Amino acid sequence: MMGAVVVGLGIAGCVRMRDLQAPPPSSAAEKLSLKGFISRRTLEDQQGVKQMSPSEALSRDDVHVAFICTENNSHEEHIRKFLEAGKHVCVEYPMILSYSSALDLFNLAQQKGLVLHEEHIELLTPDFKQLKKDISGKILEKGTLHFTGGSLKADSGFPAFSGLSRLTWLVDLFGELTVSGATLLEEKENKYMKLTADFLTQEQKPLRWVEERGPGLGRVKHIDFHFQDVTVNTLPAGQREPLGIFMQDMILFSRKLQREIPDADLEREKRRVLHCLGLAQRIQELAQRTE
Repeated sequence: MMGAVVVGLGIAGCVRMRDLQAPPPSSAAEKLSLKGFISRRTLEDQQGVKQMSPSEALSRDDVHVAFICTENNSHEEHIRKFLEAGKHVCVEYPMILSYSSALDLFNLAQQKGLVLHEEHIELLTPDFKQLKKDISGKILEKGTLHFTGGSLKADSGFPAFSGLSRLTWLVDLFGELTVSGATLLEEKENKYMKLTADFLTQEQKPLRWVEERGPGLGRVKHIDFHFQDVTVNTLPAGQREPLGIFMQDMILFSRKLQREIPDADLEREKRRVLHCLGLAQRIQELAQRTE
């Protein structure tokens, strides 16, 4: 068994605590045992689990794993402390708000023989899985992914990082990309922003990502992908699965902990994570240059 602690008690943290206490029978997640949670607030027991201090979690021999579910701008500090203390880490996306720091943390994890896992539940949703199947083998000519949602919190980081799941969608669907341009329209007094990033695929086909956030905007993904033989402009309704996306991610993380994932797959995933963070950083550089 590997003892786990959950850091942060927002929506994701509460789901992690629930899932840790009810893993599917015979799954890799059964090897995890929830030892406690960490919060800035002083709280009563949550879901029957006691609170512990950060220093206790870092020093206890029966705590082997940390699930980081805090604000984006605090991820780096938590990841580094737990890795340095010899603990494996699962962290919400975006892992961190800097490509170079992410590379440094991956290197630290490798030096210590630890697993550093950035969750990407958006790749586990039924609609994404179905979309990926539907366009498999098709040749892209051009495409757009336009996301709308409510205003960003101040601690979310630059929109290319806070919206990393959409960027990861595009890379997982179409391969590694090159940023060809980026602009940011921001109306701080109205809590509104619109990031537009343009890419070229490896086949030199244009892709555009628009991240639009503001009061009253519904949380919706609009797609418009043109292929040689068909246009896809609505998300398919994928088949609902028995396990939730957070549980699927936890099982994947647990399989990494138990060395069940081939090294080639781990390296491929790490390359994708770093590529997406590198794209986000390049988008930020270009967009801020044009402000």
